[in-house]
Amino acid sequence: MQMQRKKLSLAVVQALQAGLVLGFAATARAQAPAPEVAAQKSEKIEVTGTRIPPANLEGASPVTVIDAQTIKVDGLRSVESLLNNLPQVMADMGGNVSNGASGTATVNLRGLGPTRTLVLVNGRRLPAGSPRAGSATAASDLNQIPAPLIKRIEVLTGGAGAIYGSDAVSGVVNFIMNDNFEGVQVEFNQSFYNHDQQNPRGVSTIVAGRAATNSAQFAVPGDKSSDGKIYDANVLMGANFANGKGNATLFFNYKKEDALLESERDFSACSLGSDAAGFNCGGSSTSYPGRFFLNGGSGPSRTVANAAGNTRAFNAALDQYNFAPTNFYQRPSERYGFNASAHYDIYENARVYSEFSFHDDHTVSQIAPSGLFGNPFTIRFENPLLTQDWRNDLGLLKAGDTSDIVIARRNVEGGGRQDDIRHSSFRTVLGVKGDFGGGVWNYDAFMQTAKVIYQETFKNEFSIARSGRALDAVVGPNGTVVCRSVIDGSDPNCVPYNLWSLGKITPEQLNYIQTPGFQKGSTEQTIQGATLAADLGTYGWKLPSAKNGIGVAFGIERRVEKLQLDTDTAFTTGDLAGQGGPIIGVVGQYTVKEVFGEIRAPLIEGAPFAHLLSVNGSVRHSDYSINQKTDSYGFGFEWAPVAPVRTRASYQRAARAPNVHELFDAQSLGLYNNTSDPCAGTVPTATRAQCALTGVTASQYGNITDSPAGQYNGLFGGNPKLRPEKSDSYTVGIVVEPMRNMSATLDFFHINLKDQISTLPSPIVLSQCLSGAGAFYCSLITRDAAGTLWLLPQARIISTNINIGNQSTSGIDIGFNYSRKLDGYGSMAVNFVGTYVRKFETEPIPGLGSYDCVGYFGSTCGVPLPEWRHKLRGTWTTPWNVDVALTWRHLNEVKLDNTSSNALLSATSFEVDRSLAARDYFDLSASWDATKSLTLRAGINNLFDKDPPIASGGVTGAPFGNGNTFPMVYDTLGRRVFINALYKF
Repeated sequence: MQMQRKKLSLAVVQALQAGLVLGFAATARAQAPAPEVAAQKSEKIEVTGTRIPPANLEGASPVTVIDAQTIKVDGLRSVESLLNNLPQVMADMGGNVSNGASGTATVNLRGLGPTRTLVLVNGRRLPAGSPRAGSATAASDLNQIPAPLIKRIEVLTGGAGAIYGSDAVSGVVNFIMNDNFEGVQVEFNQSFYNHDQQNPRGVSTIVAGRAATNSAQFAVPGDKSSDGKIYDANVLMGANFANGKGNATLFFNYKKEDALLESERDFSACSLGSDAAGFNCGGSSTSYPGRFFLNGGSGPSRTVANAAGNTRAFNAALDQYNFAPTNFYQRPSERYGFNASAHYDIYENARVYSEFSFHDDHTVSQIAPSGLFGNPFTIRFENPLLTQDWRNDLGLLKAGDTSDIVIARRNVEGGGRQDDIRHSSFRTVLGVKGDFGGGVWNYDAFMQTAKVIYQETFKNEFSIARSGRALDAVVGPNGTVVCRSVIDGSDPNCVPYNLWSLGKITPEQLNYIQTPGFQKGSTEQTIQGATLAADLGTYGWKLPSAKNGIGVAFGIERRVEKLQLDTDTAFTTGDLAGQGGPIIGVVGQYTVKEVFGEIRAPLIEGAPFAHLLSVNGSVRHSDYSINQKTDSYGFGFEWAPVAPVRTRASYQRAARAPNVHELFDAQSLGLYNNTSDPCAGTVPTATRAQCALTGVTASQYGNITDSPAGQYNGLFGGNPKLRPEKSDSYTVGIVVEPMRNMSATLDFFHINLKDQISTLPSPIVLSQCLSGAGAFYCSLITRDAAGTLWLLPQARIISTNINIGNQSTSGIDIGFNYSRKLDGYGSMAVNFVGTYVRKFETEPIPGLGSYDCVGYFGSTCGVPLPEWRHKLRGTWTTPWNVDVALTWRHLNEVKLDNTSSNALLSATSFEVDRSLAARDYFDLSASWDATKSLTLRAGINNLFDKDPPIASGGVTGAPFGNGNTFPMVYDTLGRRVFINALYKF
């Protein structure tokens, strides 16, 4: 029957024939008595990128395959870290993101964004990962996928929208799970970091210099023998039943990650600033014991001098707050998971199958304490907590006088802001598949439901409203100090807040002012689909010059995407001081109905100079309930003049419909990163006339305080009139297999993205206004009363969603594999995969010009985009049941985007920030089959404890920048040691 399983390993054949290869697995060892693969009967062979049962396992699009053995050799227990090691993948959300963490983990192929990478499990899509505000959270959450259960990962780069539907713009990541197991397998794993404090750029010395005068905020950490520990354990069990007609497989897993603070590494023990002299320990003006801007924010700034309430001038060089130490470098998390799969052949040509998965992930993101972040207040003469110094500074000379003041004070007494995040997911698949017509026709009909439940509690935040009432203190009837709101009855619970003198904050004051924020919500996805496929050669539908017939596949699908986010009053009103603006709930959904078809036609087979010549085509029509329709299509060809050499090419038109957040998010304030405001400082880099275009008055020019954190206010939000994005992808490649034990691949890729759903980048809006490009850009900018773009809520640059941008990227993927036997000494294998990125161009506004981010990082280009990355591994399979693997990972140097000559990127910068040096990491691992049932593994990643390249916080901003570097890009925490034990019954 057509569904009969091929005994040859699908992963190995597919890797060698269909694409780039990461076959780092050693030669298979003797297995335990209970076989791993069960129920050899009736499983349809599927290849990522096509729904036609292939006559062979070749394809016109390049596919990278990572098998289970490779995953074990890497020693990585998080799926996002495993994928980030691929040169085609750019870093995104994960466990090392703290400020702005979503609690999810995402994959970003080709750097085009996680929402443009479609994630599949066994060929079916995962739901949106979180309802949390922000369109990127609509990407699938990789935390739902347990790494130990993965059989292999297939990564198809380039558009695949005609095959899989929306979101497959940059490609598809398909996780094939181990769902057909017999026996019992138990696995335990532990990893930790080992690090010597050895930063070569003198950060330890800088921190030590500050520690001499401020030991409370600055300290140089010692060497670490082990920290950042990760534990996980899992049990896999399965059995055949009904005389081999069925199989049931169960999987349980548990994982726990310890927290690791930025204070534990010398290069992150302070938030780095930069100037012409080099690095310095910078920080935030929201400081302790505070920075008080007089005259409504436009006057000089003062701070508290002592417990008597005397004041002095705020010294930016000494008084800024070091917010780095309390930030998490690795978030603590605890995760439980359960997976179940079963199938049963109810008839010879009908198999019923089901999948169920559950995961619960609880993590905490911690950043520096909250406080009053430049909030304006009116202070009255009558406040009895004011000292004479404060009355003099504020100009409060007599009863009835008032003064407007902007307060930036860190709540060190209350501890770090903690974002307690929990995601729980449920996913169920039920279907039937089989064949008929003598095995010519294959069918697969299924229904899938998935739901993600989200809960968040943001702790240790300050209420702006309560702070205002607590700062308005008076003398009560009995002579005690009380809030005015207690006297007038508007808030009888108010407790006066005494920040005017050192050491006067009490737990009662904090209990009143501090308030949590709550969010909850869910994403839901339901899919019904059916596919029919056939090899029509049986009916004579084949060309005389071909051996195999024409293959076809067609089907229908209906998908519903729902999202609901509920936020409490504190979030909705923007009352939480440390959030940068309100977070408003959203409810929305849409339905899409689709029809699709695919054809593959061998033209010539077995002829001179045409061992194989084949073409294929695909098309999909999508009808959305949001009054949008899209058509995706593609075609490709393969030509093998001789068996060892095969060329391939493909074209794909893909589309991505806007997600619920992009359509329906409420518009609200948020933060964006920039190196500086050209109109700020005592000597602005922009002229007086230029700054006037952005709203700077004559009196403000030269007197505007810049944001020390490099963060500014933006107005962000949804747009229900968005159109789908469109992309065109081209690939051309060659596969050469001169001998059985050697293969090489070379693939050129080019992706054009049009009508990109994006926002006008705020730094570009500002630069265009300054350049006199037009009133449109200047109309999007509002400065506050102090002339800043960050201090008061009125400051903002409008950046709501629109279809405006275009992006394109191109480059070359290279793969090489070689193995040979060593007489009497086992065998050796060498595997290589690398990516050269030729260009990554962005046109933010049509007609304005474009910029290329290859080889750059920064506030506009984002995370580092090296021109070249590679991964090279050598594996020695010994005759003594021991395998040893050595891996070399390389990332090229990248430069700060401000150093580009492109007018859209060019800006001033300091020498120490202008580049992140190349990095070479070496990993060593070994496995030992101690018995037929017991396998032990151990390894060290980043063997030589290489520090990450660092730059100041102004150019390594949140969310992906953390601790003066990019921890989702570079190995940041030191040597990673892992130990693993696996036992099979």
